[in-house]
Amino acid sequence: MADTDKARQHVFGAFVLTVAADGIATLVFDRPPVNAVSIDVYEAIGRIVDHIESDNAIRAVVWTAAEGARTWCGGADLHDFDGIDVAGRKARYAFINEVLPRFYRLDRPVIAAVCGPAIGIGMIFTALCDMRIAAEDAIFACPEIDYGLVAGGAGLFAHVGIPEAKVREMLFTGARFTARELEPTGFFNYVLPREEVVPRALEIARRIAAKSLPSIRARKVASARLEGMTWTEAYLDAQQLSAALTAGSDGGEGVRAFLAGRDPNYQDC
Repeated sequence: MADTDKARQHVFGAFVLTVAADGIATLVFDRPPVNAVSIDVYEAIGRIVDHIESDNAIRAVVWTAAEGARTWCGGADLHDFDGIDVAGRKARYAFINEVLPRFYRLDRPVIAAVCGPAIGIGMIFTALCDMRIAAEDAIFACPEIDYGLVAGGAGLFAHVGIPEAKVREMLFTGARFTARELEPTGFFNYVLPREEVVPRALEIARRIAAKSLPSIRARKVASARLEGMTWTEAYLDAQQLSAALTAGSDGGEGVRAFLAGRDPNYQDC
């Protein structure tokens, strides 16, 4: 885990957010027995987004599960669906549809460190993260069709580059695949032995945390805006964001440091 000297901990329902002195926040999901996602979990994610966006000490987030957890995320809590009527289900979806886009647009990068199964909404959570590192034997599946339901992640999976044929195979069959089997789709940054997953995620987070916070935020905003844009529109959008950063000191400092052959001294402004 990240260096916890002077670390701060915050509890949001089934999540513990630990913010280390180096700006890396480790988000641990711990809802035994299988990290199932109830409506309370979505509510907690909304509060986590609020907290991270208000805390300038946080520069990057690593989302993982508690050590020894049976799953990284076991999918939707089916207790939420027992006896639910059409109106209740639509209300549930309306709430979820407010939370998930906010998590996707969170202005700090999130790295999914997946050491166990990511099922249903768990696979969607991984897709909503900026980067994905998975244990080679971690299982990924969308079994909603086995429960008479329709998985809602097809568009998101296509957006992150999983080939359409593989998406349809997963959604129509509910079949399970290991991260190693899905590796050729490009869904993951790295597929590693289980013990290497969290250390690699933290290594990447540390590289990010060394950058200027305004630049980190602007890059995340630009990445989140890509959906629905042509590549030229996204390119021009990134240019506008980059131009705005010149009003602060960090943009100039980065250039000066490079030219001087030294490490930059960012002031996050």
